[in-house]
Amino acid sequence: MIFTQKLEQAWAATGSLLTVGLDPDPQRFPAELSGRPDAIYEFCRAIVDVTAQYACAIKLQIAYFSSARAEDQLEDLCAYIQDQHPNLPIVLDAKRGDIGSTATHYATEAFERYGADAVTVNPYMGYDSIEPYLSWRSKGVIVLCRTSNTGGSDLQFVESAQGEPLYLRVARLVAERWNTSGQCALVVGATFPEELARVRAHVGNMPLLVPGIGAQGGDIPATVKAGLDSRGTGMLINSSRAILYASGGDDWREAAAAAARATRDAINTARSLVLGG
Repeated sequence: MIFTQKLEQAWAATGSLLTVGLDPDPQRFPAELSGRPDAIYEFCRAIVDVTAQYACAIKLQIAYFSSARAEDQLEDLCAYIQDQHPNLPIVLDAKRGDIGSTATHYATEAFERYGADAVTVNPYMGYDSIEPYLSWRSKGVIVLCRTSNTGGSDLQFVESAQGEPLYLRVARLVAERWNTSGQCALVVGATFPEELARVRAHVGNMPLLVPGIGAQGGDIPATVKAGLDSRGTGMLINSSRAILYASGGDDWREAAAAAARATRDAINTARSLVLGG
């Protein structure tokens, strides 16, 4: 199944725009996982199981796995999600950006080794660095556009030769020229709702991966108002740490589930106000 179709079915089936982000930090794990060689896998597996019903996608941040030499656990986790939660799209958050020959290997890593439905990429090196991902015609290619970190403004607000900020130039390029597979999406942070609204106006119903709520402080009502598409969906609103580490005690599974449910409900409340208005 192609990425956009799987995502649209997940939106419809779950009634949720929440994406649960997996950023596993063993220093923050509950005591029961201390010293276990498979702690990262077991923690993330449990989080997926208790939050899947509230989410439209799962996003895995590859750096948290690779820095712990846990790529094998990432492989096992992706396989587990595919087997036990096959309707949930898997987004590999890798933010790759390199020349075409190298990008070909990164694409193989994301889509063949890990079986991800989509991967995040960096557009700084231009179309030929993105093209190898697009050759995987059924897979999602999620391009960094307006990121949620404050330092993103250092470059993303620089005016292009066309007289528009770079982030809007990226949005236009992806929507009008790069989206040859029809499976592209953009990363736009919840911390900048005005820019989120501008991107939405430029790209129509293209999916947007929206980090920045929860621990980063993005406002849910403002995010939803700015980013909904014409169908009342169109977003993967990511929350990671606020869900993963809702509790460090014995109730960590229950707390994560409650945090995911509350976040989904807050998003849907804001969504209802926008659609009802």
